[in-house]
Parts: sequence; structure tokens; C-alpha cells
Amino acid sequence: MEAFNPSMALPFSYTFTSGSSTGSNTGHFAITSLWMDARIWSKLPQRLLDRVLAFLPPPAFFRTRAVCKRWYGLLFSNSFLELYIQVSPQHNWFLFFKHKTAKSFFYRSNTNGGGNGDDNRATTLEGYLFDPHEIAWYRVSFAFLPSGFSPACSSGGLLCWVSDEAGAKSLILCNPLTGSLSQLPPTLRPRLFPSIGVKVSRTSIDVAVAGDDLISPYAVKNLSTESFHIDAGGFYSLWGTTSSLPRLCNLESGRMVHVNGKFYCMNYGPFSVLAYDVSVNSWFNIQAPMRRFLRSPSLLESRGKLILVAAVEKSKLNVPKSLRLWSLQGCGSTWVEIERMPQQLYAQFAEMESSNGFDTVGHGDFIVLVIKGSSRALLFDISMKRWQWVPPCPYLHGGCGGNGGYGGEGELHAFAYEPRLATPVTGLLDQLALPFQSFGG
Repeated sequence: MEAFNPSMALPFSYTFTSGSSTGSNTGHFAITSLWMDARIWSKLPQRLLDRVLAFLPPPAFFRTRAVCKRWYGLLFSNSFLELYIQVSPQHNWFLFFKHKTAKSFFYRSNTNGGGNGDDNRATTLEGYLFDPHEIAWYRVSFAFLPSGFSPACSSGGLLCWVSDEAGAKSLILCNPLTGSLSQLPPTLRPRLFPSIGVKVSRTSIDVAVAGDDLISPYAVKNLSTESFHIDAGGFYSLWGTTSSLPRLCNLESGRMVHVNGKFYCMNYGPFSVLAYDVSVNSWFNIQAPMRRFLRSPSLLESRGKLILVAAVEKSKLNVPKSLRLWSLQGCGSTWVEIERMPQQLYAQFAEMESSNGFDTVGHGDFIVLVIKGSSRALLFDISMKRWQWVPPCPYLHGGCGGNGGYGGEGELHAFAYEPRLATPVTGLLDQLALPFQSFGG
């Protein structure tokens, strides 16, 4: 696909470009029909035309803004954005970042092309959007973000960034497409690398921050949870609600998954699933299936259901190694296996993975498995029962390296992401009258 280069300067600093690694014409729309009579289409009612534009996927919408001044201003038109919120279809995409360490998930790319080690060179934070429907990659800039923050989770078209420094955590909700930033008040307790979950609906925002109360990595951790809530009804709770995690749990830093009013995360040694019920402010433990034989287990949400994905290794019982998917049933304690990777594909996947582990992210009908230590990813379409390798991202720097990597520059870190032009729920945070802090980098 051709790069999107608007002819007019945008009011916020970002780039949104697209690319195809296969060299195909995917995404190009050649107008060959003789029925597109300008005498007819030029008289299309404006409200109907706006409705058509509201259905466009984000890359196409941003390209159309270069057509005329009116289309350029649609992003700032309340009437159009209200229509967009009502009729725009959901896009189940994924947002990837390059990272080298557990503390820093974003990738700083050199924008001046110097590469000479100059400390004063300009850098841009980049993310890579992947459309699983069209199998297309796009690049989006995060130059508007303050330094010292890393992406933690996403929900409702917003990406949550958390401060890297130990202590009271500052969180920022960011819309990658519009460049908007909304700040939450800092947490009350100092933490190191907590697990963070966010649920953003059209009328409310819920955030849970759990674990790593003590900022020393050598101290015995007092694991607790702080929760934040604000809604359109005027109710809000600013980290005032706390809850202790179950005893003897081993909650490693990571993301939480929100399903039907509960946040879920993995518990390690032995494997189980921890669930936090927001309504009653309480944690409980759910036994994981085949918990003693799992490897690299991950939780994800798909169509309102909690799914656990893991490799299964029961060599002593003469059971073939495999990768399986389980769905948590309505009773909240029973798991049912819903899918298993074909054995031939798993042999290929396991050879490429080399026991380094993998991360799993789900969105809608799609699941992405990213091999740790590389940028190779496998895509599974639940509805179509189809597995396929994700084509390499054309924007990754350094060229292809061994094992499917890119010059040894780290690995991809994925988030489920729904691109949205408007997220009006962030206006609720303005009611808190919090001045946006200036974070120096």
C-alpha cells in the first residue's frame, strides 16, 4: 500500500503510513467501473456522504482528509464524530511495539538517519498496527508522548501508558490516531512493575493496578490492588478502593484481561488464574486446566469469553506435545478445550520457538502468538479455523536476522487494539480538574 502523506499539516504530530511486505496490490482501489457517473455522485446528500466516510477504516479515512477542507475538518466536527460513534464498525486490530527489555516496550527509531550516536538526535516512538482482515501493516508515531512511559494495556480505542520509575505510578490514556492524552491521578502506593488492567466503555473507565507494592526487588512483596472508577453518572473512586490478593500467589508483572466485569491474570507456580471482581472488590482463584503441564500460558478475551492459550507438554504420559485453547464456561470454574493447533504446524512452531516461550494476544475472532526473542508471529482465525504466519512488518529496522528476527533488535510486543477516531469518555477525566503533569525526559 502506498504511504499516506496528507497535503496539509496536521494539528498534532504523528505519522500514519501503510505498507505491504508481499508487494501485492492489497489496499489499492482501482476505479474501473463506468457506473461512477460524476453527475450523479457529486449530488450525493452530505449526510449520506458523511455516513459513508464514517464506515471507512482509519487508513482510508485519513487519506480522504487530503481531498478538501471540509473532509479535513471532519475529525474536529462534533456532528460527524457523533455519527461515527453510532455507525462505525468495530475493527479488531493489533498494535505492536519493539522492545529490548522488560522495562521498555517501545522502540526509539532514528528520524534523522544519522545513526552516528549523537545524543541530541531526534527520536520518534513508533508503533506498528496490524490489520488481520487485510493482512496489512501500518505505522503510527507516538512523538507526542512524554518520555519515561511504557505501554501497559489497551481498551476502547485507548492505550494505557504507565510510568517506568519505581514509586507511585502515573498512568496516561492515549488515543494513537488523534494524539489525545488524558492523565489519571497517580496511585496511592509505591510500586515497581505492577500488573495493570483497563476497561474503557462509552460511559465509564475502570482501572486496576495489582502487585509489587514494595519498590525493592529483594523485599517480600505485600501484594495488593488499587482500583480507579469514573462513569457518566457522576460516580468516581480515585484509587480509594483497595483489596489484597490471595495468599501465596505468585503474580508476575503483566497485563490483565477484562471479561464481563472481572479482571483476570495468570498466577504462577503452579499455574492458576486469578480473578478480580470489580463489583465486590474481591479476588478469587480459578484452577487452570492441566496446570502442571502448561508452558507459556496466556489469557485473552474473545467475543465476551475468557480463553487460556498454552503449550502442553506431557512427555512422561506419552501424550503428544501440542498447543491448546480452553474457554472458561459460565459457571466460572470449568474449562472446555475449544481448539488445538495442527500437529504438523506445532512441530514447525516449536522448532522456531526453541523453548524460548511465546506471548498470546486475542481480539475478536483473531489470536496472535508472538515468539519471544523474535518478531515472528502466528495468526489464528477462530471463526474460520485458519492458522497462518503473519508477514514481516516492513517498518522494522535492521533487516531480517536469524530465526526470523530483525537484526537482533529485540522482539515484538502485542496489544489488542480497536482504532477509534473518537473516545469521548475521556472527557470524564476533565471533571477531576487535574492539571496535566510535565514529565521531563
